[in-house]
Amino acid sequence: MAEMNVRKGDNVMVIAGKDKGKAGKVLAVRPATGRVYVEGVNIVSKSKKPRNAQDKGGILKQEGAIDASNVMHICGECGGVVRVRHIKEERDGKMKSVRVCAKCGASLDEKKSSAKKAAKKAAKKKTAKAKKED
Repeated sequence: MAEMNVRKGDNVMVIAGKDKGKAGKVLAVRPATGRVYVEGVNIVSKSKKPRNAQDKGGILKQEGAIDASNVMHICGECGGVVRVRHIKEERDGKMKSVRVCAKCGASLDEKKSSAKKAAKKAAKKKTAKAKKED
């Protein structure tokens, strides 16, 4: 599998599938299979059997894995869903590969803003653009 652009803690939006349009934080990444777990996306039911008298069984709701190609980064600066560009940058005397926003060039490795706020901002931009066209 090729190197993935998504890392744990990134804010992403789902661009395909039943949860299209939902945004959340990446909870886990599985590079070997190319899948990611996103907060509040692809909720699946799992049965849990009680293993002893104190343990409670039942049906648990948890996030399921989705393919990494079905998510895109949410840029903290421009607020939209963006592609990722890799650039070489010197940090601490060493050349490091840094992920940056393809639209505005802001670093995606440094600060992480709220995914929900960024999703609202993107939706607001979209509605304003639609009103402008009318």
